[in-house]
Amino acid sequence: MAKLIFLGTASAVAFEGHENSYLVIQGEQSSILVDCASNPILRLKKAGIHFEDLSDLIITHFHADHVSGLPNLLMDMWLLGRKKEFRIYGSQHTISRAEKMLDLFDLGDWQNMYPVSFHTLLEEELTLVLENQDFRIHSSPGDHLIPTVGLRIESTKDQFCAAYSSDTNPHPNIVHLAAGADILIHEAGGPHEGHSTPAQAGEIASQAKVGKLYLIHYSIYGEKTAESITAEAKKTFPGEVILAEDFMEIDFGK
Repeated sequence: MAKLIFLGTASAVAFEGHENSYLVIQGEQSSILVDCASNPILRLKKAGIHFEDLSDLIITHFHADHVSGLPNLLMDMWLLGRKKEFRIYGSQHTISRAEKMLDLFDLGDWQNMYPVSFHTLLEEELTLVLENQDFRIHSSPGDHLIPTVGLRIESTKDQFCAAYSSDTNPHPNIVHLAAGADILIHEAGGPHEGHSTPAQAGEIASQAKVGKLYLIHYSIYGEKTAESITAEAKKTFPGEVILAEDFMEIDFGK
């Protein structure tokens, strides 16, 4: 059975018990990382996923809280003896910057380095990112401060669909991306340019007619509480609203 594990759920400023937002999707033949914050090897190990099973990385956009762990991930897997190819996907804006960042660490000079390949995504609605025995994943552009993509993740064996907004203003592309999905994972960063409030996340979920709404990329600094964040989304979405927590799991077969 495929599943999704939240490795981090905080907005750009992490807080106790909540790392910056990123997640992993685990199938029978592949494990796919979505964004790469913090120190992924430690988080993956705690989630029960071996680094050798990690097949791909999709970077939604090139902001530090979503890519800060990339050099650590590649270096740690190299030091631990990985040999298999590792594939990285993102928009042209994202991939060009990721390659420049890794050039600073002289990635090409690491002795006996495993293959790392970069794949540039078209910035069009429902672009096929990858398809394997476990998953079919499409991307659509969102509306952030820099180019960003949301994802539609379909489990080929479990007949389950999850959508992820990543960082974005409320946008019709995300409604189309999430249409009819079992769950929508939508950011709730607040009333800031390039982000969405919990109420706006609820509106997107309602328009997309999804089964459940998970809120991610949130902060409880200031007067916000977990209860107030979910209560705000419940005003605009009639279905179940769940505040994502670090290491929370979603089984695709249920």
